[in-house]
Amino acid sequence: FLRHPCAQPEATEIAPLPLQSLSNIRKASPPIYRMYPIMIARLLAVAACLLSGRTANAFVSPQPVGRRICAANNNPHLPPTTPHISSAGKPLSRSQQSETILNLAGFEEAWSSYLTALEADPLLVKSITAGVILGAADLSGQAIQQAIASNDDDDNAASATSSSGGGGSGGGVDIARFARFAFFGFILQAPWNHFYYLMLDGALPPTEDPFTATTGIKVVIDQFVQAPIFTVIIFAFLGFLEGKTFDEIKRQLDDDYVDTMFANW
Repeated sequence: FLRHPCAQPEATEIAPLPLQSLSNIRKASPPIYRMYPIMIARLLAVAACLLSGRTANAFVSPQPVGRRICAANNNPHLPPTTPHISSAGKPLSRSQQSETILNLAGFEEAWSSYLTALEADPLLVKSITAGVILGAADLSGQAIQQAIASNDDDDNAASATSSSGGGGSGGGVDIARFARFAFFGFILQAPWNHFYYLMLDGALPPTEDPFTATTGIKVVIDQFVQAPIFTVIIFAFLGFLEGKTFDEIKRQLDDDYVDTMFANW
């Protein structure tokens, strides 16, 4: 277990994995790529929450906006504040730093206007936001799928002795799919989350401290009651938009539902 500090590590030669094996692994792997748009949308929603300095769910009705850090800069009796140190010389909290960064970047006013609109008409603003985020998430998912397809084409071309040179990823942006996901976010995702979390918060009111038994119970309900039900609705809604029959949607659920739930968790 001991090695002299000047000793050189033994070189171990790793045999390269055959290209055919790589393609077989891709084919045998679960179709997690189907969940790329949903996963990316959730990441964008979490990022929006972090930028706003809030740890609550992205679709919960917003609380009143607190005192702005930039008020100190507008007060002639106080010295200007720095991004990480307050006028009193104390370090700013994480939420205060986020808000100050937004102010310095020029986004604070736009973000404040968005929060004001969110408070005035929460359901409409959430629906538009969900439509934009899910549409953008699907475009990102398509880009990832095309990159994977391009890598597969490269592997196949390398394993074959001859290739006819042409078409890489097989097409550009699927506008119809993008429109389906944006419509899904606008008409179903946001309203479902809006009323679901209002009902959940009504039954289990939020606690000031996020790390409580109440929060744990709500997470369990969300992931093991709400998510399985809503995932079925997602498959059915998008399937009908694609023109699939009930039997085709049921077959897709049989094939992909379990993998999708594991990807979701």
